[in-house]
Amino acid sequence: MNALWAAWGAAAGYVAGAALRGTVFRLAVPGGHADRTTCPRCSAPVRIWFLIRCERCGDCYGTPFAMEVVTGTVLALVMGRFGGQPATLAFAYFGALSVTLSAIDISVKRLPDRLTLPAYPILIAMLAVPAVTRHDLGALLRALLGGVALTACYLLLAIARPGGLGGGDVKLAGLVGLALGWLGWPSLVAGAALGFVLSAAVSLALLAARRITLRSSISFGPYLLGGALIAVLASGVSTGG
Repeated sequence: MNALWAAWGAAAGYVAGAALRGTVFRLAVPGGHADRTTCPRCSAPVRIWFLIRCERCGDCYGTPFAMEVVTGTVLALVMGRFGGQPATLAFAYFGALSVTLSAIDISVKRLPDRLTLPAYPILIAMLAVPAVTRHDLGALLRALLGGVALTACYLLLAIARPGGLGGGDVKLAGLVGLALGWLGWPSLVAGAALGFVLSAAVSLALLAARRITLRSSISFGPYLLGGALIAVLASGVSTGG
């Protein structure tokens, strides 16, 4: 862990979290609904970026400092792990996106295509840079194959068990496959498995606490992303990075 890069990641993540709070606020609505553009309490129009509280009534947009602290922590760990290697920016982007998507999915059980789909070309381009500069196109090819493989696996699971996984989870799996595939096949397998392990562990805990029932549905995106981030941090591979 590179302490200096971890500190830079914490600072950058705090700022990014503050900026992304507006994205979460706007997109954390049920599918088919228009983006939120006004304060839910007083209907005052809201700014696009750096939403903390309503300028008219003072109502907070979400839990104060939650996005900032979580994003800062994730980026500190990710950037400390890569320590300025060429792939650092790609995984920092993946980390910030993971926090944003998780926050929306927890709130409204939705993974917006407006965030997931554009992330594909962005992440591929960010991984292509270190692949070219380090003359390691094999790592980029493995990332692309990882994205295809994990998407196919999740698609088969969604078809085999309707209602268990949503279309958003299938689309998100491709992004996770890109990131973990870059690090290697063991990281891809470990990250994919950890998502299900985390989901099962939390579900059992919630069942024991009687917070959910056997018929309850939970958001799977945060567990998929959480497992991926654990695999990223645990990987010792620096291929192309």
